[in-house]
Amino acid sequence: MSDRTMARQVLLFIWFLSLSSALGQVSYSIPEEMAKGSLVGNIAQDLGLDLKRLKSGKARIYTADSAEYIELNKERGVLLIKERIDREALCGQTTPCALHLQITLENPMEFYSVTVEILDVNDNAPVFAAKEIKFDISESSLTGAKFVLETAVDDDVGFNGVQSYFLHPADHFILKTQDMPDGTKNVEMILQKPLDREKQEHISLLLTAVDGGDPQMSGTIPIIITVEDANDNAPVCFLPVYKTSIAENSPKGTILTTVKASDADQGQNGKIEYHIAKSSGGYINHFEIDRNEGVLRLSGDTDYERVKHYQIDVQARDPGRHSDTCKVIVDIIDVNDNKPVINIMSKASTLSENSQSGTVVTMLNVQDSDSGENGKVQCSINDHIPFTLKSTNNNFFSLVTDGDLDRERESEYNISVTCSDEGVPSLSSSVTLSLQISDVNDNAPVFEKSSYEASVQENNTPGLSIFTVRARDADFNQNARVSYILEDSSVNGVPVSSLVSVSADSGVIHAVRSFDYEQIKDFQFRVKAQDGGSPPLSSNVSVKIIIQDQNDNAPQVLYPVQSAASVVAEIVPRSADVGYLVTKVVAVDVDSGQNAWLSYKLHKATDRALFEVGLQNGEIRTVRQVTDKDAVKQRLTVVVEDNGQPSRSATVNVNVAVADSFPEVLSEFTDFTHDKEYNDNLTFYLVLALAVVSFLFIVSIIAILSVKCYRWRRERMFYKSGANLPVIPYYPPLYADVGGTGTLQHVYNYEVCRTTDSRKSDLKYVRPCSESIISLDTSGTHTLTHAQRERLNFDDCDDQQKPPSGDWRFTQNQRPGPSGAAATPEVAVGTGPWPNPPTEAEQLQALMAAANEVSEATNTLAPGTMGLSTRYSPQFTLQHVPDYRQNVYIPGSTATLTSNQQQPQQALPPPQVAAAAQPEPPKAAQTPASKKKSTKKEKK
Repeated sequence: MSDRTMARQVLLFIWFLSLSSALGQVSYSIPEEMAKGSLVGNIAQDLGLDLKRLKSGKARIYTADSAEYIELNKERGVLLIKERIDREALCGQTTPCALHLQITLENPMEFYSVTVEILDVNDNAPVFAAKEIKFDISESSLTGAKFVLETAVDDDVGFNGVQSYFLHPADHFILKTQDMPDGTKNVEMILQKPLDREKQEHISLLLTAVDGGDPQMSGTIPIIITVEDANDNAPVCFLPVYKTSIAENSPKGTILTTVKASDADQGQNGKIEYHIAKSSGGYINHFEIDRNEGVLRLSGDTDYERVKHYQIDVQARDPGRHSDTCKVIVDIIDVNDNKPVINIMSKASTLSENSQSGTVVTMLNVQDSDSGENGKVQCSINDHIPFTLKSTNNNFFSLVTDGDLDRERESEYNISVTCSDEGVPSLSSSVTLSLQISDVNDNAPVFEKSSYEASVQENNTPGLSIFTVRARDADFNQNARVSYILEDSSVNGVPVSSLVSVSADSGVIHAVRSFDYEQIKDFQFRVKAQDGGSPPLSSNVSVKIIIQDQNDNAPQVLYPVQSAASVVAEIVPRSADVGYLVTKVVAVDVDSGQNAWLSYKLHKATDRALFEVGLQNGEIRTVRQVTDKDAVKQRLTVVVEDNGQPSRSATVNVNVAVADSFPEVLSEFTDFTHDKEYNDNLTFYLVLALAVVSFLFIVSIIAILSVKCYRWRRERMFYKSGANLPVIPYYPPLYADVGGTGTLQHVYNYEVCRTTDSRKSDLKYVRPCSESIISLDTSGTHTLTHAQRERLNFDDCDDQQKPPSGDWRFTQNQRPGPSGAAATPEVAVGTGPWPNPPTEAEQLQALMAAANEVSEATNTLAPGTMGLSTRYSPQFTLQHVPDYRQNVYIPGSTATLTSNQQQPQQALPPPQVAAAAQPEPPKAAQTPASKKKSTKKEKK
């Protein structure tokens, strides 16, 4: 193939590429014999598709037949030659020759029609069927005699087919070509010069057939002419063209037509024989003709779907080899002998139940090789299913959804597609499509009950299985997998997760801890059931747990109160009658129901004949008249028992004093031995208190020393830096203790001096001008008026300190503590030196000693009644008992504590009394312990 031919083919190819049609159909034209892998066209660009769409849609080529000449390159979006295409083998003499393809896409499903026209290339030379042509021509043949020559066959079509013939040499004969209606050429050799057998008996010619391709290709056949004598007339056909028709699949031997010809010669030279010319091509074996009669019969099978009409060349020849040719055109009539063929182009095996209406499920291509009404196809599907069949193009159908899908109602569909033609009788074919409906999480779990209620005994073991909640999900697989979750909530401020737990898989509710009916009687919570879909769906249910009571609590006695620190006694006068109410035992049981029914019994008593206990109310009453012989001290033990199974009980000791006077009761009950039960934590608290007090003491000492050092340094700095600075005197207001119970012995006055330009605000402390600002008399204390204070401040202020007034000062022996121990009786009142104030250590020691004495005195006494019950007895209060807390004084203070608020105490004794009491130190007040010892001695 020359460069010129290739250039023409490329230009022709580009011209055909520019031709495309709308509505999703593209046409290409390519020459035959293109190399494998050659470009057909950019299908992605021509269809307006993205390369990503070709990949995601799994684009592929669908062809009706099995031969695949074209392939799709998804990476480039182009069509390429897959197999070498021979137009002659593919279409024969049919023009135009085209390949019809369909490109299908998925997600969503789409398809496009592509037509590729195969252009002929001059790749076949003209070929003569015979090896040579022989003619016996009479020498008497006239000029202009015609001799029909065998035509050459060129598999190429159009301009590449046979275009002209040449005869060489051309001394006696010339060629004449005649175009036939079917596009072929009839070649005749015409005698232009009479023959002379005597000069030349045999003539050899060369017939050349040339096509119109570039470069031209040719075929030759030798012609051998034998010159004979006489018979100078050739047969002549009655009709140049015979037409007939026959139904396809007609039986062999069917007569098609009869060809007739005539010869003007007489005798043997006028006998005509009929032959089918070899120029009829490959269909010569399908027909036969009677040599003598010219009857044309069918000798093979005809198929309208393969060949729709035949052209047969029939030659009428006489013995002199004169001949004439006529054509017989046989049209094949279509018969409905082909069923529709259903081809599944694309199919989805599963479909989501939430697919929208109109979703394409399957794409079908239905082909019927018949024509006309026999080739028209109608398709349908079975009824009562949410699908419909739509015709998208000629013989293309799409199965789409036509309603809502619900996997829970129908999980699988078997769709039968039936296609039938309109022939008589109608032929049909069907195919069954199986479609699975995939599940979507569109159903929430549903509990078996709207609410749950269960009961559990208290004191259960942790981890006890209480009951099970169940929920079902109508979905499938993972979407139907139900998990149970305990919703967050609180019961009486306690998270519900600390009470119960829920098994995520089984829904079993377990008790996390042991329940106590007395703390919680019932509680509610919510359990959520959640499926495993995405997004998950859930529902919840209310669960109520009722705690059932058990007899796990013993009765508790509220009265009388049992105390190890004091003795509680009920007083019964000796004049009490029968049925006298001594006291009532009050008890409760925190259980409920019959477990809380209490009964009272007298277990032990000093005298069982004297008292009885009410079985239901716990009242202790006398059974008989109290006599003088009955002991003063009576001890009763009462058992309080509940009605549970097994029953629980508690005991209480009731002390009863049979007496008419309180001193008698007191003398008797002081001998009771008290069983003191010490708490295990008492030692710990005592050690902790000691440690805290020690720490605070150490911190206080450090703080005092730090302040002392700081003041000493500031005073030294002040004296060094402020000796020559002017001093502006400032007199602050005088403060005095106006109460009669103050703890300070003296009142100190300070003069605050501040420099005018001091940047550190230094303070200078000087001695007081006057310290006698409190005037005491027998009626109490008196605060000086403002005028008296000014007079004292201005008149008594000098450099030397005046001795204090002797009407209020204690002697050395009267002052408590170690600071007064050094005084002697000889020192005169008002003439001795200024009393030294007690040190801080001495004051702290005195305070702690006083506090201990007060604590010992109060611990043994119950507040109000000294531990004696007065519920059903005469009133005995503290006013009948001597107060051991009187006359308690605190060292270092002029105040005296007293319980009699009506009689004011003198803060200081008169000077005469003080002087008289000077030789004898004051006695300390008696402590409760000492009074108890003295009482015991008097009793003995």
